[in-house]
Amino acid sequence: MTKTLPKLVLSSSRDIPFSQLVLSQKNVRRVKAGLSIEDLADDIYRRTLLQSLNVRAMLDDNGNDTGQFEVPAGGRRFRALELLVKTKRMAKDQPVPCVVREAGIAEEDSLAENVMRVALHPLDQFRAFSALIEAGLSEEDIAARFFVSVSTVRQRLRLASVSPNLLEVYGEDGMTLEQLMAFSVTDNHARQEQVWDQAGQGQHVPAYHIRRLLTEDAIAANDRRVRFIGIDAYTGAGGYVMRDLFSSDDDGWLQDPALVEQLVNDKLATIAQEIGSEGWKWVEAAIDLPYGCERGKRRINGTTVPLTAEEQARLDALIEEYDAIGEEYRDGSDLPDEVDARLTEIDTEMTPLTSRQTIYDSDDMARAGVFVSLAHDGRLRIDRGYVRPEDEPVADGDTAVGETSGSVAPAGPSVTVGGQVQDAGAAEDEDDAIRPLPDRLVSELTAERTLALRDAVANAPGAAFVALIHALCLSVFNPHRSHGCVQIGVTQAWLGNAAPNLRDSVWSTRIQERHEHWASRLPDDELELWDAIAALPQAEQMALLAHCVSLGVNALFEPARGYDGRISAHWVTLRIKAADALATVVGLDMAEAGWTPTVDNYLGRVTKPRIVEAVREAKGDATAVLIEHLKKSDMAREAERLLDGTSWLPEPLRLPVAEPEAADTQLPDFLNDDIVDAGFDDAMAVAAE
Repeated sequence: MTKTLPKLVLSSSRDIPFSQLVLSQKNVRRVKAGLSIEDLADDIYRRTLLQSLNVRAMLDDNGNDTGQFEVPAGGRRFRALELLVKTKRMAKDQPVPCVVREAGIAEEDSLAENVMRVALHPLDQFRAFSALIEAGLSEEDIAARFFVSVSTVRQRLRLASVSPNLLEVYGEDGMTLEQLMAFSVTDNHARQEQVWDQAGQGQHVPAYHIRRLLTEDAIAANDRRVRFIGIDAYTGAGGYVMRDLFSSDDDGWLQDPALVEQLVNDKLATIAQEIGSEGWKWVEAAIDLPYGCERGKRRINGTTVPLTAEEQARLDALIEEYDAIGEEYRDGSDLPDEVDARLTEIDTEMTPLTSRQTIYDSDDMARAGVFVSLAHDGRLRIDRGYVRPEDEPVADGDTAVGETSGSVAPAGPSVTVGGQVQDAGAAEDEDDAIRPLPDRLVSELTAERTLALRDAVANAPGAAFVALIHALCLSVFNPHRSHGCVQIGVTQAWLGNAAPNLRDSVWSTRIQERHEHWASRLPDDELELWDAIAALPQAEQMALLAHCVSLGVNALFEPARGYDGRISAHWVTLRIKAADALATVVGLDMAEAGWTPTVDNYLGRVTKPRIVEAVREAKGDATAVLIEHLKKSDMAREAERLLDGTSWLPEPLRLPVAEPEAADTQLPDFLNDDIVDAGFDDAMAVAAE
């Protein structure tokens, strides 16, 4: 026989004047949390009491009813009502809806009321906020009424841009709130659902990965091209910026790359026209110019406008004040706002004084040009004063670059040999005149002088050292001119666009600054150059020699192919081994020098096994396993994040490790994939010797 369960009997409810209510000491809430009593009182005053108080009748010592009721559950509501009475916004005898409890334990009721409650799900909050917006309330009104920030309201309302199917997944706890917020970066519901399917539909998928997939075809707001033109110019031209719930007004992703490229090129064209109007012969502008575009061009030197006496005095005063502030706060303490503002003012005032305009000769400008490009941070990079070989002034007797011997040349070219001027076009109208020496005789005499000069130089090391620097300087700083009598030169390898952003690398910047430093100090005339080099202290001579020699370094992997189209292993080995030896001597560690693996420079260019192997070498097997399931593009981006700061280097950039008497000399693994030379073993044996 089935036992019948007793029927539930609910506690009675009644309205009790507030003056008959007393806060119970059995209320379990002691710590202040959540909405303040003042805010709760304001909310009750605006929309009245939405939840009854839980009360129990108070008895005297004899068990008789006193007419008073204690409140063990609902203490915060009681205090809010009490505040309303004190501020005369509610009558003291105002009836209050109450649930009168008789059975059970007061502390249990208080605990149950606080523990059993569940915070509103963010999705329900979003739907409620949406309903209030449709009812005519503003975002500010909602924020004020529910005591949340306006940004919180906007974040919840942005969930309207997420696919209803994904909202349903989130409502069933199929994804986290962070993942859901990441989908709000775009309004394309189909793309959102596609990415969710692609990401694996799991809570382990990080939000940034979802955001990256949704924006992989867009341009980030911090891209140098966007910094150059500005987001306002992009949106003003009709472009749309995607932003998710994590983005500020300065962040986001630009959805129209073609429009960005057009705006950048238009702005560069305008700037190029303005620079060209200064008087330059040509201006070459691009987002990226190939590395070494200045190669083979002479750099003209301008004159910096000097400071006036007043400007110099003001600059000295600003520097003194700046140094004094730095000395006062050198202990690393935080700067007061007014001091920090003053430093900014000093820096702003010093900038035009320390960055003076450079003035160029108008004749030099008429044959020289300017390179214009974008730096890595979006700032404009302007390199003025490069003269192409074909624009060089042609001296009397010289043949212009590109001009053949049959071209029309100035009449009577002048040629100086051994201090005597020869004029091959001179008329022989006087038989008794002293004619120039025959060319054959001059060649014989100068050949003997060449041998004698070689012998003399061999016995004068100091002169040989100066002659070496002189010859190298001519080939480096004036490559289009004669290289003097010492036939030694620097052959610079053309790197072009062999790697991305070469011109913006820290090494390129340092080389260019060093080159410009020496170019500004050395005269163009060959004879004056000799005297200038000879007058330098030995330490500066050595530094100049090192700079010239450095420009001849070529560690570039360029596979030399024979008649059969195969790589010559011997040639490859010699260059790579020589580069390794030089890197070892100078102690070059590419990781310490600033190279880090990125998607552009390595990870996006190799196979998935090599990406996994790189992570395994740097972070271990446990980390490498985490990315093995990813698609290649995602794997490369995630590997870039994991390898950051690990100092990991691919094989071509590593210093060679000395091995004791290796039996066979082999090429690095990164070369073995393509080498199919049948004579490889013999060539390697020769190289090893």
